[in-house]
Amino acid sequence: MIDYPFLFCWKYLCVSSYLFQAASGAVQCQMMDMTYPGVVPMQKVNFDAKSEYDMIQNYKVLQDVFNKLKIEKHIEVNRLVKGRPLDNLEFLQWLKRYCDSVNGGIMNENYNPVERRSKGGKDRSSKGSQKITKSLQANNMHNSGSGETVGLSRPYGPKQAKTGAGGDVANYSGEIQALSKEVTDLKLSVDLLEKERDFYFAKLRDIEILCQTPELEDLPVAVAMKKILYSADAKESALVEAQEYLSQNLNAEEVEAEDEH
Repeated sequence: MIDYPFLFCWKYLCVSSYLFQAASGAVQCQMMDMTYPGVVPMQKVNFDAKSEYDMIQNYKVLQDVFNKLKIEKHIEVNRLVKGRPLDNLEFLQWLKRYCDSVNGGIMNENYNPVERRSKGGKDRSSKGSQKITKSLQANNMHNSGSGETVGLSRPYGPKQAKTGAGGDVANYSGEIQALSKEVTDLKLSVDLLEKERDFYFAKLRDIEILCQTPELEDLPVAVAMKKILYSADAKESALVEAQEYLSQNLNAEEVEAEDEH
């Protein structure tokens, strides 16, 4: 016989590590950037965010994008940055459905996530490289005028550039494939979690219907079970309150029985 609670917990732990990584808000920004190219200011997204402050800045970027696109979705930032798997899973599921509704569930094959993530750094590095290039050119002209031999020659420049570009493309392709596999594995895990969730939700619904039966709804056991089912506090368990209620009612029934005798 399959131990469903154990299986559910095992799958939950497997996917929770991925969901904790998504708590920074950077993944959500990139999903929107892929759906609406150029709308997300990727240079403002911090993919190395570890502190809550840095994560909140990413969610501010995401909320600004939502406002710009007139997406009426409030982001529960204070809950998401805590890294709770269920909160992040729920938000990722909503965002995935929204992106699929926009692009029809078809990924843009020309979209390069690694290049887009490093866009801000590339912009800054390109400016720096332009300054270095100008400095080298000025030095080259000075050395040529003085008759000194210049160490850098033009014929080898393009070949070195092509080699570097080819290496970058190969690295990007490898990272893209790894990310695609990770996304696929995460989607499979989410699908399994959804099936397990529906399975246990159906059982809880059956128990709720049983407790609402007119012949049983006023019994102490049924009332105690409904206290657990309808508990709204996610941080504290309602089990203690239900046990106290059940104990008090059972003791009261025993006292009444003794008085009758």
